[in-house]
Amino acid sequence: MSGKVVLYYFDGRGKMESIRWLLAVAGVEFEEVFLTTRAQYEKLVNDGALLFHQVPMVEMDGMKLVQSKAIRNYIAGKYNLYGKELKERCMYLSTAVSVLQWPPQSPDLNPVEHLWDVVEREILITDTLGTSQFLVGNQLSCADVNFFEACLMLEEELPTILSSFPNIQVSSIPTINKFLQPGRQRKPVPDEVHVKIVREVLSHIYI
Repeated sequence: MSGKVVLYYFDGRGKMESIRWLLAVAGVEFEEVFLTTRAQYEKLVNDGALLFHQVPMVEMDGMKLVQSKAIRNYIAGKYNLYGKELKERCMYLSTAVSVLQWPPQSPDLNPVEHLWDVVEREILITDTLGTSQFLVGNQLSCADVNFFEACLMLEEELPTILSSFPNIQVSSIPTINKFLQPGRQRKPVPDEVHVKIVREVLSHIYI
């Protein structure tokens, strides 16, 4: 492999997608190794590459990072997407936790309705979208990236649902716009083939 950041996961969204978004927003080029067989996963485990035997795994800066929250925090800290001070970091974490609690774990919740509840709550709680370009502070942060990702997932299901919020312009940020172009590394909605591969490779592991 080259000196680029390398992502080890499936050819789908899952817990790696928010990591892809952060790297893309930071302007970091990355390569991907897609797990398609159980043997690939077992080799990574046997080679000692997967702490806790978990994916996603990101290879960068001479480290093999696992656990998606830890990976996001590392990337955010390295590329100045984590807020400028303690107060902003606290605000970022509260926003990110709300947005990233999707899809809902309870089978009683409709995923699309739950995602809209999350997005709408963040609009009301932060009360910044009408006056500021950013959710936290006066610069782009992980909170914005997580929020934009959630908005785009929502629009995939209900294309006009955000029409009443003209300040939400996901593609207005050049690095995000580039990431969203056809042929780039944003993943499509998971299909049955993707689900089958994940189950065969990691039937007993949280992904």
